[in-house]
Amino acid sequence: MPQGLLAKLRELFEGNPSVRKVADDPALMAELLLLLRMALADGRMAGPELATLRRIAQEAFGIPVADMEPVLRYLEDFGFEVSVPQAVAVFRELDRPRRLALARHLAAVAKADAELSRHEVRLLARIIDMLDLTPAEVTAPAAPIDTAAPVSPPRPGAARSPG
Repeated sequence: MPQGLLAKLRELFEGNPSVRKVADDPALMAELLLLLRMALADGRMAGPELATLRRIAQEAFGIPVADMEPVLRYLEDFGFEVSVPQAVAVFRELDRPRRLALARHLAAVAKADAELSRHEVRLLARIIDMLDLTPAEVTAPAAPIDTAAPVSPPRPGAARSPG
């Protein structure tokens, strides 16, 4: 039996693997929800915003572009019960580089259509403040950031690597 058919049968019974990945990772779901909210902040999702969202999902989270439609449907069905403060709260416990990666992803989506609406600016400023970051940090040249950092904060007393 060809591998493609087996993969389709598995997806039919188990669901899309990218949707499962999002559903099983609160930080990933929160980030994608925030990115989606940013893409919609000006009242419409332009092609460049969607393309940027897809690029970030693929490069930062390993979600294939072909899987973005079912992921977006999942977020629309289950994610809009989550408010912006609730989504940002997931990131408060994460290290500064991870929070900075989120803010830079949000800025990339907001700037994707070459138009920054006042709604996008306000949402981005609000989230940057909630993440305890500054606009200067977000706009500074980016060093490579590990977006696969663990969701859970380090345990008290856990050994820290020098760094």
